[in-house]
Formats: sequence, structure tokens, C-alpha cells
Amino acid sequence: MNPRERHLTTEQLEFARSKCLIRIVDDEDALRDALRFVLEMEGWRVADYPTATAFLTGDAPSEPGCVVLDVRMPGMTGIEAQAAMNERGITLPIIFLTGHGDVEMAVSALQDGAADFIQKPIDNERLLKSIAWAAWQSASRAAGLPGEDAAERLSKLTGREREIAKLIAAGMLNREIAERFGNAVRTIEVHRASILRKLGVKTPEEIRALLEHAES
Repeated sequence: MNPRERHLTTEQLEFARSKCLIRIVDDEDALRDALRFVLEMEGWRVADYPTATAFLTGDAPSEPGCVVLDVRMPGMTGIEAQAAMNERGITLPIIFLTGHGDVEMAVSALQDGAADFIQKPIDNERLLKSIAWAAWQSASRAAGLPGEDAAERLSKLTGREREIAKLIAAGMLNREIAERFGNAVRTIEVHRASILRKLGVKTPEEIRALLEHAES
């Protein structure tokens, strides 16, 4: 299920707000100011950065929360910043913003672990829901709270996604899965991105662990 379609309880939302810092990384001063205003009015703590480099060098990634990250910026792009975060083991959820997005870029970002991908001009309601869900997930992990059990997470998958998830867990490549089902590789890539997003995982090993836990 998409993060913006999830609904937190009042207690969960207040917990997330009390524990989390929302980072805004965008080279547009006016947009950063506007987003900071909206988020602070909603009770979130906010830090903003004009470049990805400033964020990577100035932020404390151990503090739970999420990153609202522009895709296209001078110097290091948002996609490059995501790669740098993955290399450094920074697990903060990323919500990408873009005025130039396309399917290829969205699929790549989601496959690499992005929580959401939102086009500009920004729908504030959608953004706030995505931020709330991403922040709750981050705060829960940091606090060691039990998350959704494996069966519930797997129940979010369609039947075809469940089949593909099992093959991914077995180590099959997108091309091999596409050949098995008679689909285009692009179709499998889209399914894979959806599976990773719904399960909240990044690797085949994590999918395998979820499947094993659900079947135990």
C-alpha cells in the first residue's frame, strides 16, 4: 500500500512528531521556506538544506525522520545523494520531489529504497501523508518498536507480486523472471519496485526473511 494511503492513529502521529526531524533538501529558497512553514504548522521539527552536499555534511542521520529531497539540483543531484546515503548506510526514508520526473526515474528511485516520488507542483496533503508514514516508520525502528508482522506486510502484495517476490528471494534476476512469466523486463522492474515499497525492504535477503517468517 502506498505510504500516502496509510492512516496513522493520533498516538502514532504524535509519537513520530516528538521523535523525528524532517529534512528538506532543495535549491529553491522559496520552496524550502514554504515547506518549512507547512510542516512546522503541522507540528514537525524541520531542518532545510540548499544542496545535497550541505545535507550530507551537516545532518545527523542518527536522528530519526525522513528526507524530502529534490531530484534535480546544481552539483549533486537527488538521485546521486540517494546513492551516497545507501553507500554510507543512512537509512532515513526519502521522499523525492521533482518537476521533471518520468517513469524510469521513479522506478529507479523506488528500487533503491525511496519511500515516495512526488511531482511538482506539490500536493501538500499527499506530501504530509507520505512524510507522516515515513517518519513513523523511522521513529519505530529507532525505538525498537515491533512493526507490522510478516504476514500483514505480505498481505499488501497482489497474487502476481507474491509470486515475483518468491523468485526475487530465490535470487532470480529481472530478466529471468520476465522470461518465466512471458513479460517485458520493464514490467518486472515495475513489479519489483512495488514489492520493495509495500514490504518496506531493500534486498532479496530481506524479502526471503519475511517469507520464511510468515511461513514459520
